[in-house]
Amino acid sequence: MLEFDVSYARPFLPANWLSSRLDGLTEARQLLENGEGLGGEFTGWVDLPRSYDREEVHRVLQTARIIRRQSEVLIVVGIGGSYLGARALLELLTSPNYNLTCRRSPQIFFTGNTLSSDAMTELLDYVQDKDFSVNVVSKSGSTTESAIAFFLFRQLLEEKYGREGARDRIFVTTDRTEGTLRALANQEGYATFSIPRDIGGRYSVLTPAGLLPLAVAGVEISGILDGAAAAMARLRRPGQDNPAWQYAAARNALYDQGKTIEILAGYEPHLRAFGEWWKQLFGESEGKDGKGVFPASVEFTTDLHSMGQYIQEGKRDLFETVVRFTIPQSSCLLDPAPEDPSGLGYLRGRDLRFVNEQARQGTVLAHVAGGVPNLLLTVPERTPHWAGQLVYFFEYACGLSGYLSGVNPFNQPGVEAYKTNMFALLGKPGYEQ
Repeated sequence: MLEFDVSYARPFLPANWLSSRLDGLTEARQLLENGEGLGGEFTGWVDLPRSYDREEVHRVLQTARIIRRQSEVLIVVGIGGSYLGARALLELLTSPNYNLTCRRSPQIFFTGNTLSSDAMTELLDYVQDKDFSVNVVSKSGSTTESAIAFFLFRQLLEEKYGREGARDRIFVTTDRTEGTLRALANQEGYATFSIPRDIGGRYSVLTPAGLLPLAVAGVEISGILDGAAAAMARLRRPGQDNPAWQYAAARNALYDQGKTIEILAGYEPHLRAFGEWWKQLFGESEGKDGKGVFPASVEFTTDLHSMGQYIQEGKRDLFETVVRFTIPQSSCLLDPAPEDPSGLGYLRGRDLRFVNEQARQGTVLAHVAGGVPNLLLTVPERTPHWAGQLVYFFEYACGLSGYLSGVNPFNQPGVEAYKTNMFALLGKPGYEQ
């Protein structure tokens, strides 16, 4: 199991940081697992690793094989939770350079998450002369960014393959019975997968929303689900030894101490997209009612040369959560000759992973000395099993943390504000006022 270490934050925490919150955590656990709290109708993800639809996962694998046979490129259309989880685990388990390194699998591009005409045109031009398929992911089908992208790529598919040929290359992940996208899929006869109604977008990575793109990339999705199930079995056990309880309590206590910004840090570029998923998870879940820790992410050691100065000596309102992998998947031995002018002779015989680990330890010591509490989450390695554990850990801890802070962790009312103004400015009927 992954391990949580609070020792580098203890100097900043009161002695009762955990014990004083056990009653609140006990209540939060009951609200989560019984679906009795605010937003309880969206807690289907809590039991998902045990109760997921086996038949649908089998269909995901079958469909992935079809896409792999017929396509050089898979276009995944979605925004927010409809794509962030898939992208996070794709890069974590393969490479942030997946589209450059994949060989037998199709390239995978994510779109429908911006309104940039330049970005859209670039991708449309790229697939013009390639065999491609589209997986559109949206519970409603009415989100503007995704709806526009799907319209454009569906149009290109129909121009390229005809309406019948396009039908065999469009795969829809949406609500089981309702919504614009479900109605269109039924009308056109597209292959469909369902996002359970009781699971919101940012908690949907373990549904077909995340699993289909990952299966197309050749990722072992059964391993992800098994890892999530293992995490669920441990994290559902109450008590102060529960790492999710410890994490939720520590960040809540640090928030009470004036630490209002949390930085997720990792020392592998593979975690870059994971940080984007994590930011949505906590930002949308906790940022309401005038409350919430602001989530940010950095990639070390890269960002030590940009954000390092602020973290070390800026305003003391932040803390770090560091994700560490203990077993690298490769080795890179440094062997400079004695006369080499690089000045790296002191590293002779060292592996680059050793250098990276010393950089991590040195950074923790420096930041703690500079007034920045550090929480450490240790994961053995970047495999599907441990990725599943990591996802479930953050999802479960986020639910606990939201209830502990007294908000509804499963709604996002503020997201609608910009849409209302945008629709009015665009002249959409019904938004004139």
